[in-house]
Amino acid sequence: MGSGRVIDEMEVLSRTAARFGPWLVRGKPLPTLMFFTDPQRAPDPERVAERLPSGAAVVFRAFGAPDALIQGLRLRAITARRGLLLLVGADTELAMQVEADGLHLPQRMAGELPAVRAGHPDWLITVAAHDPDAARIGAAAGADALVASPVFASRSPSAGRPVGLEGLKAIVEAVETPVYALGGVRADTVERLLGSGIVGIAAVEALNAP
Repeated sequence: MGSGRVIDEMEVLSRTAARFGPWLVRGKPLPTLMFFTDPQRAPDPERVAERLPSGAAVVFRAFGAPDALIQGLRLRAITARRGLLLLVGADTELAMQVEADGLHLPQRMAGELPAVRAGHPDWLITVAAHDPDAARIGAAAGADALVASPVFASRSPSAGRPVGLEGLKAIVEAVETPVYALGGVRADTVERLLGSGIVGIAAVEALNAP
């Protein structure tokens, strides 16, 4: 039954993500499904990347790992072969080294976005936002998209109190920039996000389900 659960979880999220309409940024469609790597909660990101549907995105968060470059290059090879986007979390140099498609910045680093954009005008750059004020800051800095979190209860040790559907809608309504939902997004919660105004969904553990 374990392998069936992997297929079900991935399929449910992929199928639901496909229901979000296409949103273009500089003439290119944004992914509707994003996988955020995590060394503790998703220790084998290559396995997950091999299963993601074409057009999805992998956000590689190395967290200072000594083998970050090696792992990043492995993910780059997989994403290039499978038609996926690769973003790197919070590390412009690493993103350049692995020839990533873009960068994801934590909320605290939103102010660095204009400088990154100046050097990499073609990159897809996303910014985390945990409330409407942070969303406005990220949007003003020029983010291509915002990642609102945590929407539902998450097992991430750094996750704060869930914003819930109403909090998510408040973030969406605060900006014109497209918004993703992250945090507790699973097969049993994802349909609740339909109609919230987001452009796609993001997950960690649900896409890594054994």
